[in-house]
Amino acid sequence: MKDIKEKDAKYIAGTYARFPIAIKYGKGSVLYDENGKSYIDMGSGIAVSIFGLQDDVWKEAVIEQMNKYQHTSNLYYTEPCVKLAELLCEKTGMKKVFFSNSGAEANECAIKVIRKYQEDKKSGKYNIITLKNSFHGRTLATLAATAQDEFHKNFLPLTPGFVAVEAGNLEALKKAVKDHNAAGILFETIQGEGGVNPLSYEYVKGIEKIAHENDMVIAVDEVQTGNGRTGELYSYMGYGITPDIVTTAKGIGGGLPIGITMMGEKTEGVLTKGTHGSTFGGNPIAAAGAYSILTRINQGLLEGIKQKSEYIFEILQGKKGIKSVTGKGLMIGIETERKADNIVNDCIEKGVLVLKAKNKIRLLPALNIGRTELIKAMDIIIECVAIEDKEENN
Repeated sequence: MKDIKEKDAKYIAGTYARFPIAIKYGKGSVLYDENGKSYIDMGSGIAVSIFGLQDDVWKEAVIEQMNKYQHTSNLYYTEPCVKLAELLCEKTGMKKVFFSNSGAEANECAIKVIRKYQEDKKSGKYNIITLKNSFHGRTLATLAATAQDEFHKNFLPLTPGFVAVEAGNLEALKKAVKDHNAAGILFETIQGEGGVNPLSYEYVKGIEKIAHENDMVIAVDEVQTGNGRTGELYSYMGYGITPDIVTTAKGIGGGLPIGITMMGEKTEGVLTKGTHGSTFGGNPIAAAGAYSILTRINQGLLEGIKQKSEYIFEILQGKKGIKSVTGKGLMIGIETERKADNIVNDCIEKGVLVLKAKNKIRLLPALNIGRTELIKAMDIIIECVAIEDKEENN
């Protein structure tokens, strides 16, 4: 551990505040460090390993493709990305797919599609509305779309053309659309990094109505909420809306990097030859793994996610030290009386890995986490939340 930490500090850019754990191996929802200590993983790599570690079906699909070829240029046709695109369109009703390598890249593509849609119409519109407390990525454009000041410092001036409004306030949205001649809106139905804040059904339907009245493009960021995470294949489906663009990444890759931008009927013809591209987009191995993931997000799995979610919400109800619980499915935020950092550290000590979002504990376990592991993890989390910190009582 000491050698790894020292070399990490020496050779890797210091952009991450790592916990003092070096992961050696794992299976399912259990990780092991270099000393053999086990941890129940309630974060799944920040919503990535949605079928756990060393998922056998995913591994078989990846290895099978590796034994054929690992990469070829997008100048040629490849079957894995075509199969994946077809399945995505069949399951969502979207019409076209662009593949990239991350959520930020998927959102960059969405931004370009919104701008080009309006440019093709010669509308003169280019401003894109996002919601305060949103998170859309760390590239310069997606950073500007991310309406959180803490991510902006050190990188000013921001890329122009983005307007942030208060989530939940339709009047503010209407005013921004009018004042800025908006081209489109990009939003998450549940703001993950912003504190696990779900948007109301009425607000999302209001977004759809305003966008339609003003010929705006509706883009839903499903990087974290997508691929079964909320108990729906994609979270927007629970709101009864039809987006023009849907972006996703994280969980659908199963652990390999992939970004996906899906375009609906309104936007399917926007991207033409030479208007966008990605060297590794649609990589055969990543696409084969993603296809195996997507084929298994079925109704049975989604019902199981909802049942596990109900269990978590019920067991947290009224527990000592808990102020509120937010989220949907297996994307849950716990607002606590204790400092979230202290709870995270105590959970690690007791063998459970949890995440943070603002001042909340954030849970993003594997969608197929076993009930025994889930119960044990929740018991430990509840225990750690209830601890009274001496320094906070002085």
